[in-house]
Amino acid sequence: MALAVSELETLRDELVRSRAQGIRVVYYDGHRTEYTSDAEMASAIADLDRRIAAAGSSRPRTVSFKTSKGF
Repeated sequence: MALAVSELETLRDELVRSRAQGIRVVYYDGHRTEYTSDAEMASAIADLDRRIAAAGSSRPRTVSFKTSKGF
């Protein structure tokens, strides 16, 4: 099941907020997740960042212009 980018961003934002406050137990959608260390939380945030970047990669990275003098 693929999550929407907006939902991934919400998950990441909540995890970053919890990490900044020193909270290691996160509740989301009725599920409880406990992180044993800051490194584990950092890894989860990095994974969410990768998923967000991969989901947004469908946009073209280059733009090509085709010009003519009109003849």
